[in-house]
Amino acid sequence: MTLTKPAKPLLHPYLELPAKEVALRLDTDLETGLKTTAIADRLAVYGLNELAAKPGKPAWLRFLLQFNQALLYILLIAGLIKALLGSWTNAAVIWGVTVINAIIGFVQESKAEGAIAALAKAVTTEATAVREGQKIRIPSRELVPGDLVLLASGDKVPADLRLVSVRNLQVNESALTGESLPVEKQTQPLSPGTPLAERVNMAYAGSFVTSGQGSGIVVATGNGTEVGQISQSIEQQTSLSTPLTRKFAKFSQTLLYVILFLAAVTFAVGIGQGRSWVEMFEAAVALAVSAIPEGLPAVVTVTLAMGVNRMARRHAIIRKLPAVEALGSATVICSDKTGTLTENQMTVQAIYAAGQQYSVSGTGYSPEGDFYLDGEPIDPYTVPALEACLIAGLLCNDAHLEEKEGQWRVVGDPTEGALIAAARKAGLDGLQLDRAMPRLDTIPFESEFQFMATLHQLDSQTWGVPHSEWDVSSSPLFPTPHIIYLKGSVETVLKRCCQMIDTCGNLTPLDRELIAAEVEMMAKQGLRVLAFAQKPLTPKERLQITSLSHEDVEANLIFIGLQGMIDPPRSEAIAAVNACQSAGIQVKMITGDHITTARAIAQRIGLQKDGQVLAFSGQELEKMDGGELTRAAENGVVFARVSPAQKLDLVTALQSRGEIVAMTGDGVNDAAALKQADIGIAMGKTGTDVAKEAADMLLTDDNFASIEAAVEEGRTVYQNLRKAIAFILPVNGGESMTILISALLARDLPILALQVLWLNMVNSVTMTVPLAFEPKSDGLMQQPPRNPREPLLSGKLFHRILAVSAFNWILIFGIFEWSRQAFGDVAVARTMAIQALIAGRVIYLLSISQLGATIVAKLRGRAASIKEGGAIALGILCTIFLQILFSQWGAMNVLFDTAPLTFNQFLICLIPVLPMVVLVAFINRLDPPNS
Repeated sequence: MTLTKPAKPLLHPYLELPAKEVALRLDTDLETGLKTTAIADRLAVYGLNELAAKPGKPAWLRFLLQFNQALLYILLIAGLIKALLGSWTNAAVIWGVTVINAIIGFVQESKAEGAIAALAKAVTTEATAVREGQKIRIPSRELVPGDLVLLASGDKVPADLRLVSVRNLQVNESALTGESLPVEKQTQPLSPGTPLAERVNMAYAGSFVTSGQGSGIVVATGNGTEVGQISQSIEQQTSLSTPLTRKFAKFSQTLLYVILFLAAVTFAVGIGQGRSWVEMFEAAVALAVSAIPEGLPAVVTVTLAMGVNRMARRHAIIRKLPAVEALGSATVICSDKTGTLTENQMTVQAIYAAGQQYSVSGTGYSPEGDFYLDGEPIDPYTVPALEACLIAGLLCNDAHLEEKEGQWRVVGDPTEGALIAAARKAGLDGLQLDRAMPRLDTIPFESEFQFMATLHQLDSQTWGVPHSEWDVSSSPLFPTPHIIYLKGSVETVLKRCCQMIDTCGNLTPLDRELIAAEVEMMAKQGLRVLAFAQKPLTPKERLQITSLSHEDVEANLIFIGLQGMIDPPRSEAIAAVNACQSAGIQVKMITGDHITTARAIAQRIGLQKDGQVLAFSGQELEKMDGGELTRAAENGVVFARVSPAQKLDLVTALQSRGEIVAMTGDGVNDAAALKQADIGIAMGKTGTDVAKEAADMLLTDDNFASIEAAVEEGRTVYQNLRKAIAFILPVNGGESMTILISALLARDLPILALQVLWLNMVNSVTMTVPLAFEPKSDGLMQQPPRNPREPLLSGKLFHRILAVSAFNWILIFGIFEWSRQAFGDVAVARTMAIQALIAGRVIYLLSISQLGATIVAKLRGRAASIKEGGAIALGILCTIFLQILFSQWGAMNVLFDTAPLTFNQFLICLIPVLPMVVLVAFINRLDPPNS
């Protein structure tokens, strides 16, 4: 069949056609899907299933926008006035600095946005397709028209589909139609011209499956979908705006007014003293330039980008940049149990059948293991009820196991994987059973109903074949060729049962109290318990039941048994929970498990508050008023069997107490709580597309330890930004104080405007950017969470900046005045003042960095590693090299009005090192830089 891409997607004809005709037109099969040989041709014709990205801002515009900063306006105007006065060299340097600042900002912003975009692309949306009869998971972008796609609750519809089968399928199409309620789907052809919102036999790209199951044939991909036709791009836009950068913007605005005021005062006072307006303009420009922290925006951008990349290396992908900072202030982490705190490898360890509890050995999904009764090994085939319980778990199941590189993994639900593994330990073969007892119909699991049911027919060719050949037909548990299996929560299954099976396979009245006691015993062991039942159909019932409905399993079922399984806690999650609690972060478990099971797991993990594991069930929460719920949310550690609405209420209650809440989730029903939380965290592997789109962060390994690592990195980012502020602003403070006081006292300026620009741009960036690469401090996760409402310049940080600014002023002024008198050359005096300032800055940089702490530790004889201080060391070496050029190279002397220094003059410039050491030692005692 020759494929030609239509000029316009032919969606509407597919509405009118029967499913078989749609399959015929697209040369596909309703059961086996496309052949793999057809995929490449269709990709060549239709292209990848992705929307054409919106064109971003051109590079030249993004570069020009770098100049859109209030503080840079001052530099641009200062350069213009210098040019009008004929000082072309000065004007060129000032403009050159603004261009350099723009280049640095442009490059770093591009890198940061590129990193975020690359990480976003790494989180690919996947679809379940059937090709050549095999169910496979593929990236959604690889779908082509004609593909047979399977849908399940929580899936994002990957392309426009003509539905061919549905089972209670409901789809939320609000993004496309504006209709907030989910649409119930069907497969029958529709009349021509059916409005978009009423096309119930179609599922459109970008919508979400809220319940049920279904399958459909892809009829349009990429820009050919309805979403593509109305240019509704679903790509995530990256933003570098964060609370911290907005604080910087506000700080810059305030600083702008202060600078303009001080510059005006300086100019006016000088003119009042009878000095020339040209001289005072030079002083005013120098003051303005000295007070502007030109290098700070670049440092902030680099630090945030580094934080994003470091989190990605630790399995946490940031989708929304503010989460980098928010994570550093998280006070509560609400986590689901499954997968994040535990291994997500369920293992059946106990089975209750016919009044006996059997233990099962083995771990994970490996089929290796044995069955025991009272410590003695047994053959499961000798106990009909045990055999029936295992068969029910194997057949009433949508998962399968596969072995890759010697490791068994589940494709599907981990709970169902554990049931398959248990059955295989008994020697049951899933494929053989499927042939002997093919499935006729299914009621898929829905959280609202808490069960799954399947209808099977005993194959006529194998009916009556001896037990030894296919393990089923000679059992008294299969009196008829048609049987329903049901599995689900204990409460759901038991209320539908009236009988149970004894050890010989005979039916006896259901003993609810005995079963309840067994469930409680299993739950106390931390086991998750599933119940199993069956319903053999009489010939008359089989005629009445052509497909399964909820009414068919409402009553008269036979209880088979229980299977108790456990998802063991991750060893790294136990350590991570302990680290979080040491850091003052509460960890709470919100799970759908039984409260006793959840409490047992919490105790094994180490979850507690004030030494207690206070647990609440959803039923208990439902009876509470607002105040009681808030107290329960604050004091509780475990919340079991909670509804989606209760999850949202818990998050809101915690936030009302001033907590900063991080919330994990993976299901459709978690989306509201993820959006409400300060940091929504979705599972990258098992999370639904709905949860991923609502989240601020994705865990690529679904591991709680990665949340703790991300919190740690968030704190490191904030700590490094604080160090950058503490390093840059004192230089601006010292420079501006020096120029202001000199101007007011009618003395020569110790430092000129161009020299200030050199210090603020080249020198500051060279020495400050390495702070973005600083490793975490040793006690970082032993400190309490910071207050997110803390101002940019907190009390201790402000006092540090004032103290070091004052020292820098004394240093610059003192060295300049002494040198001018000693050597009689203003250029030499200014050069020496600058070099002395740099010597002091090197000591100050070391004092706030890990490298400095390591050097001090080694000098005191303590073991310490300096391998992580490479960035700081490189920054210092580059600074020394540039400063030698600054004073010794003739071209730099002409450009910046500096003078070459002798060796003795260089030594004099090192005099401030000792007092700076004393000062920073005193300051660091009051305000440790790594706190």
